[in-house]
Amino acid sequence: MINQTHEPTLRSWVESANSPDTDFPIQNLPYCVFSDDNAPNEPRGGIVIGDMVLDLSVCVEHALFNGRASDAAFAASAPTLNEFMGMDPEYHSALRAEVSALLSGDGSTHRGIKLPASLLHPIESVYLHRPVRIGNYTDFYASVHHATNVGSMFRPDNPLLPNYKYIPIGYHGRASSIGVDGEIVRPHGQTKAPDATVPTFGPCKQLDYEMELGFFVGQGNQLGTTIPIANARERIFGFCLVNDWSARDIQAWEYQPLGPFLAKNFATTISPFIVTREALEPFRTTAYPRPDGDPRPLDYLFDEEDQLSGGLDITLEVWIASAAMREEQLPPMRISRGNFRDIYWTVAQMLTHHASNGCNLRQGDLLASGTVSGVTPESRGCLLERTWRGTEPLTLPTGETRRFLEDGDEVIMRGYCEREGVARIGFGECRGVIVAEAGDDESFEDN
Repeated sequence: MINQTHEPTLRSWVESANSPDTDFPIQNLPYCVFSDDNAPNEPRGGIVIGDMVLDLSVCVEHALFNGRASDAAFAASAPTLNEFMGMDPEYHSALRAEVSALLSGDGSTHRGIKLPASLLHPIESVYLHRPVRIGNYTDFYASVHHATNVGSMFRPDNPLLPNYKYIPIGYHGRASSIGVDGEIVRPHGQTKAPDATVPTFGPCKQLDYEMELGFFVGQGNQLGTTIPIANARERIFGFCLVNDWSARDIQAWEYQPLGPFLAKNFATTISPFIVTREALEPFRTTAYPRPDGDPRPLDYLFDEEDQLSGGLDITLEVWIASAAMREEQLPPMRISRGNFRDIYWTVAQMLTHHASNGCNLRQGDLLASGTVSGVTPESRGCLLERTWRGTEPLTLPTGETRRFLEDGDEVIMRGYCEREGVARIGFGECRGVIVAEAGDDESFEDN
């Protein structure tokens, strides 16, 4: 619920957090896992405030918090956030309230304890790790505009299959290839040209991104049990940006009849910051308004409160910078802007459906929305749609054109929430650079 931590007039003694265009004001307080030069092999939990990271291990060492907040800070200071995410949401709220009070105080003491100099680290000086040990990853297909666009390319007479408006479609992805910002090696695979009689094996020629919103499971469910739709929201810990890299030419040949496999499992990039469910409360909106004639969700997927406030007003943008653009010091070019409120299924419906057959979801499991697209060409969340399968190429500031991604291209995803009378909050950035071969990048460390 909305409380004093969301107060739009709240200010922090961390001056950068008061900038009107920061993603990380005191009303946000997203979590991350980081390490620094003083302890490069000791990743630990932190909270981002402005251009700084609050070191939760230092908070614990100096006993800055009491009660539930103290227990929560200890769990959140670990090398991964899994244990903390699985705690009762009351612990999450207690820590958020204490951190808000600490960062909005006088900047010298908290609860009568002098604040240590090691409390904050400049974010530009730390290494950001994957914040969660992700045991399972599921990718949904929850944007009706994306599903309709893609369907019309391959099935112009029947773009949207009849099950789509009854069931949240998804597939089980590969958790081991999820990482934070870094290099993406162009995958190899089987493809078959339309005029060829047999397939060939080689590098992907139609590499694509997908702009998605991800959400992490907090408290899960035991095998054989379910998560009722009325309780689903409280089971979600927080959100991140997701780039579900996709090899479209490999996908077109392999997906029949079982669906995504090698075209999807080579890499998924997430933003390194987890924006909590509580931070997003002021930006809740109604669920996607289903047009007349669309079926009402089945009872297990229907909840009045979820229909009234299960949507999220989050602007999602994709930017691109080619190698030539970076060499000429040209800024990235925005190629799409959409909004998560256009998603057909709510995150609660996705979570409930996932567990509806008794599947056991666990703390730290990542679920993603699928490509988020809107009704306009500028709101389409992947190049497959944006260039309409390559027939409408984009022109970059250098004069280069793009149907799909080329080696050296950097894809930058950004997300933020803005609403009158509420402090703006953001998700930071989700970045990836396409390379032809593997280098020394370590963004996919095993944690």
